[in-house]
Amino acid sequence: MSEILYVRRETLELMKADLQRLKTVDRPAASRAIAEAREKGDLKENAEYDAAKEAQGLLEARIKKFESDLANCRILDADNIDTSKVSILTRVKITNLATKKSMTYQIVSEKEADLKVGKISVTSPIGKGLLGKKIGEVAEVTAPNGLIKFQVDDISL
Repeated sequence: MSEILYVRRETLELMKADLQRLKTVDRPAASRAIAEAREKGDLKENAEYDAAKEAQGLLEARIKKFESDLANCRILDADNIDTSKVSILTRVKITNLATKKSMTYQIVSEKEADLKVGKISVTSPIGKGLLGKKIGEVAEVTAPNGLIKFQVDDISL
């Protein structure tokens, strides 16, 4: 069973557009590639045909994954987010207690995560560790390089 995927409305629309492109552009292109490879002779020794069939299989798997994700999406509305504790869509300012370095992250779904712009996944080790914490509380996060302690300094939208 798939997990519920929490996304913003904009992300849902992007996912729908990507699925539509896969179905209307990429799928027909894969079919054409198979047809072209089939015309080149004996299918038993046709590497181009095998590659086109494999690409089509991967494409169909991506389409199924998108369809599953879309079926399990729940739209989050920023107006209904409680900023008294860290939750999905909140922006949280934290301080690493070992290095005294402060950073700000927005907690988002897996589909929206992008560390370069300060968006971390709710399922990442830091995201999981921060969920439910209030201002002033310390989150202990188990990372590949050991235990890291973060203090929650501020929570906003």
